[in-house]
Amino acid sequence: MISAATATPPANRAVRTWLHLLAALVVAMVAVGGATRLTGSGLSITEWRPVTGAVPPLSAEAWAAEFDKYKDTPQYRILNQGLGLADFKVLYAWEWGHRMLGRLIGLAFFLPLIWFWLRGSLGGRLGLALLGLGVLGGLQGAIGWIMVASGLQPGMTAVAPLKLALHLTTASLILAGLVWLATGLRGASIPPAKARLRRTAYALPILVLMQIFLGGLVAGSHAGLVYNTWPTMNGEWVPAVSGLFVVKPWIENFVDNVTLVQFNHRLTAYLIVAVALVHAVDARLSGGKALARRATGIAALTLAQATLGITALLLAVPLWAALAHQVSAMAVLVMAVVHARLSRGTLPASSRLGPASVPFGYEAMAATRA
Repeated sequence: MISAATATPPANRAVRTWLHLLAALVVAMVAVGGATRLTGSGLSITEWRPVTGAVPPLSAEAWAAEFDKYKDTPQYRILNQGLGLADFKVLYAWEWGHRMLGRLIGLAFFLPLIWFWLRGSLGGRLGLALLGLGVLGGLQGAIGWIMVASGLQPGMTAVAPLKLALHLTTASLILAGLVWLATGLRGASIPPAKARLRRTAYALPILVLMQIFLGGLVAGSHAGLVYNTWPTMNGEWVPAVSGLFVVKPWIENFVDNVTLVQFNHRLTAYLIVAVALVHAVDARLSGGKALARRATGIAALTLAQATLGITALLLAVPLWAALAHQVSAMAVLVMAVVHARLSRGTLPASSRLGPASVPFGYEAMAATRA
């Protein structure tokens, strides 16, 4: 029998279920977006029409008009000259599906948000945090169009790597925010971890977000198609030092130099695995059983993700491996965020029943454990 102190109130349970659903939709959005990029479909729709664009071409004339717009793009003239209408429809379907999923997420976010707010189910800071995520979602849509527009410029056959990395990272930030808030609405009271363990737990999702950004640069610059060897890069542990900074000005090497882009992605992967392993050992030695299990799970997941990344690299990034690697990164991020949030501690559900309730508390207990 669940006590009143640990039972999750219906309002909290409903909000938490809604946030979990949104998080699942964001992961699906990332997966579809990855497939859209890997199939070269992202530039098939050349206009940004948030409302009217929801309706795809419904007649032969409408399809011909859309195809003519695509034929005016550099991608068609340089890479896809002679592409037939049937193949164009496949490209269009991926990009249209990606944009429609974005619209669905917008509706699935704002309509329940209004309903929960009117019912008083959202506390003050929780409501503001959700509004912030809503603004970030709108920004994500704008970044998506800016990214597509970059690939429609003269001489371009794909989107700009930096804009792709920002688009992916923003989606990941939204996912992290949703998971953090949902985890804070757990019914049980969980004491905070020791200060050292909390700091490492907080560092892990930050490192994962950095790695996702670097992965976006790798994907956008096609850096995964070079140096398809491991553990060295074509026989070198550090590829010819001069080759890491050959682009002028030097700062652009971090985005446009495929050697440095892949090298940074590798180094950050090693760092994440090392931090996760050390944290798991530390948690087993000085943390509680639940914290130790979570830390061990994260360490195992980071090792699996690194193995998948190496496999994708050695196979020259086939579609299945690239998609699995991208979705697996979201799994690592979700688990790291859940772990970080629970390491901070959660209040019992009975203390969060009022409209001013907040899923961020426990600072007092955290201070006593520090």
